[in-house]
Amino acid sequence: MTEAADSHWIAVDWGTSNLRAWKMAPDGTPIEGRDSPKGMGALDPDAFEPTFLDLAGDWLPENRTTVAVACGMVGARQGWVEAAYAAVPCPPHDLTRFVRAPVRDRRLSFQIIPGLSQASPADVMRGEETQIAGLLHRRPKFDGVLCLPGTHTKWAHISAGEVVSFTTYMSGEIFALLSGQSVLRHSVQSDGWSDEDFAEAVEEILSHPERLAARLFGIRAGSLLSGLTPDRARARLSGCLIGLELAGSKPHWLGRDVVLVGSEALSSRYARALALCGLSAETANATELTLAGLTAAHAHLTREGTPL
Repeated sequence: MTEAADSHWIAVDWGTSNLRAWKMAPDGTPIEGRDSPKGMGALDPDAFEPTFLDLAGDWLPENRTTVAVACGMVGARQGWVEAAYAAVPCPPHDLTRFVRAPVRDRRLSFQIIPGLSQASPADVMRGEETQIAGLLHRRPKFDGVLCLPGTHTKWAHISAGEVVSFTTYMSGEIFALLSGQSVLRHSVQSDGWSDEDFAEAVEEILSHPERLAARLFGIRAGSLLSGLTPDRARARLSGCLIGLELAGSKPHWLGRDVVLVGSEALSSRYARALALCGLSAETANATELTLAGLTAAHAHLTREGTPL
């Protein structure tokens, strides 16, 4: 293999719970991908470099320095090294705020992408900005809203190549807490689903968000009194929380183009809920956009001659 053919770089998505890395061809095509359960939340600052080398050290040739470009919680205050937030409105990637992590291995240069912040109302994101950058890399003229469903779902308004504003909803974390630690845990332990119950819950809470607390306890009562099955109960819980989120995020999505970026299962629930509001949302693959965003960041760093 020639040196030019071997001049790969490494794309990294390092979150709180997991680490993912891809060996990338110069043109941004993934050659190989690997993952590890050693996310930021389980590591001390001095453990990041050894953890990365355990996963991808054999991708580092001895005769040159290989660049890794990383997004996610690796750049948090508790991460490898803090990459200070860039304040919106701004492009999703601010080259002036990229941070080079301290490394001992001379074969490696590790660049960390900063997250985004919003002063009022106060909000932050890390990792999602790279998926936004990936969408804009593919569709530079996109003007609309990205919804990034997850534990902490983001709704981001994009215009003229910038993130104008965004809002985070803790719906996913609230679902996990209620289904695992509240009285509802006795009613929703199922992997099944009911589209009808989900839709009914979304529509009711969209119309009457003030009824949320009562309707949540009604899930427990229904399982005790009327034989509400766990799959139906789980769908109702999800519908109540997503319905409440859509009620709150209505200024973001009403009358706008919306793209959903998340897991297939969760994105399909949001798409179904938005369809009940008369909105047909697009969906995009989260991993593909993450790689597109990391590729765009690597290209910018290379083109601008940033010390790598």
